[in-house]
Amino acid sequence: MFQHYGRLVRPALLVKEVEEKRPLPVAERKDREAELLLAAIPAGAVVVALDEHGQMLASTAFAARLGRWRDDGTGDLAFAIGGADGHGAALKARADLLLSLSPMTWPHLLVRGMLAEQLWRAQAILTGHPYHRA
Repeated sequence: MFQHYGRLVRPALLVKEVEEKRPLPVAERKDREAELLLAAIPAGAVVVALDEHGQMLASTAFAARLGRWRDDGTGDLAFAIGGADGHGAALKARADLLLSLSPMTWPHLLVRGMLAEQLWRAQAILTGHPYHRA
């Protein structure tokens, strides 16, 4: 699903994976994962942290938010998918938006596909493409 929708989104989606492999206690692992994610994010990027406690947006509202960032001249937009225990405090503090796709917990690969589809849907909404059908 990610590859399918990722091919349709422009500019092309880039995935950077980071992983803390040491068996750390949960709080330390979250902090370390936040450090790794923050280091991978381009300077000046708008950061959206996917978080089950984040704001839930309808597809049209998500598209509108992306459209505002685009119109404001945002160069890079980074979506951060947290580890099994969520994001560390530093990543949440840096995020411009905490976004929830659902209050449920989803596997990373499924989240990637769902996010890629929503990015494609947002582009369809913003360009008046019939994909969204709203």
